[in-house]
Amino acid sequence: MRRYARALCRDFSEADDLVQECLARAVSRRQLWIGRRGIRPWLFTILHNIFVNGLRRQVNSGVVETAEHYMQSIASEQDADLHCAVSDFEKALQQLSDDQREVLLLVGLEQMSYKEISKITGAPVGTVMSRLSRAREQLCKSMDGEIKLASIKRVK
Repeated sequence: MRRYARALCRDFSEADDLVQECLARAVSRRQLWIGRRGIRPWLFTILHNIFVNGLRRQVNSGVVETAEHYMQSIASEQDADLHCAVSDFEKALQQLSDDQREVLLLVGLEQMSYKEISKITGAPVGTVMSRLSRAREQLCKSMDGEIKLASIKRVK
């Protein structure tokens, strides 16, 4: 959950706050989970919904944040090549729509199935597959062909 939250928020402390809020909400509403299969998709659904609601609040309040501080924290100044590669990837990732980025991160970072992602996002499986396909294509175009489509792992 922390990896996905960090990828969504692009800020370690915000991601930790998001995970903490997710777990607190899950504990306070644990009676809603009883009888369901798999706690992981349920927790990711809560995390996803909290994040989306937070984005809506930021848009409504006019808050705009950049990812520069995040990029500086993960790419050392000593390794310029790594910094450039990470920076290029971050820019390409930012060009994706929120829906495409979320699906790509759930597949790439969390190794979730289309069905699990469908439950988390509330989108039909076909829509998840379409978003993932468009995200992969856009990411490859943005990275000037440096990433081959096959290198982004496909999950059934």
